[in-house]
Amino acid sequence: MRALQGKVAIVTGASRGLGRAIAIKLASLGAKVVVNYRSNTSAAEEVLSLIREVGGEAIPVQADVSIFDDAQRLVKSTLEHFGRLDILVNNAGTTRDGLLVRMSEEDWDIVIDTNLKGAFNCTKAAQRRMLKQRYGRIVNITSVAGLAGNAGQTNYVAAKAGLIGFTKALAKEVGSRNITVNAVAPGYIPTDLSASLPPDLIAKGLDMTPLGHPGTPEDIANAVAFLVSDDASYITGQVLSVDGGLAMQ
Repeated sequence: MRALQGKVAIVTGASRGLGRAIAIKLASLGAKVVVNYRSNTSAAEEVLSLIREVGGEAIPVQADVSIFDDAQRLVKSTLEHFGRLDILVNNAGTTRDGLLVRMSEEDWDIVIDTNLKGAFNCTKAAQRRMLKQRYGRIVNITSVAGLAGNAGQTNYVAAKAGLIGFTKALAKEVGSRNITVNAVAPGYIPTDLSASLPPDLIAKGLDMTPLGHPGTPEDIANAVAFLVSDDASYITGQVLSVDGGLAMQ
């Protein structure tokens, strides 16, 4: 029997990058997966196809998680189709990099609203069902930047650091209902999102990484799969760095 058989998972921002890998991994372990995406329908359909190839079951749900009503609709659609919700992976994210002195209010707001408020919106929507079930697994995708900071990314770092605090506070609120809340902090993982990073910054990051090479989206997916499994049932409020050792620097 597969480890997540009978479980239902929402993965936000699942049409590409880390979310794509996480959705496919959870489906391969038996979970029924809701592939959330904001605008790229064709990419979401490709993820669904890959999930079906591994014998999984999934549906796509378009929703902009930075909008509260969209997050509510995402959860409502999940419950209407599958009848339950066990796992929420708050992965959706974006960047608008630049030095603070030149950063616009819009670039600040977009990053905070997607990366941090999006997690609030989706968790708020999902929490009621998890509390009623007395079971839930929530994983927030943060970043080593949220632990150590990164010049030129004050908006992104503020959002990712906020996610860490959100994780710890919520873990204390819902632990008595058998709901765990953890975070995964990736290091440098080549994805569409990280492709905009300056080459010199990437080189510096890899030079500071003890393992000396980038990770893969599958590395992050494996960590998430562990945290939502029964093997991690006594782990909550933790931040798991999957970064080749970068966070030690």
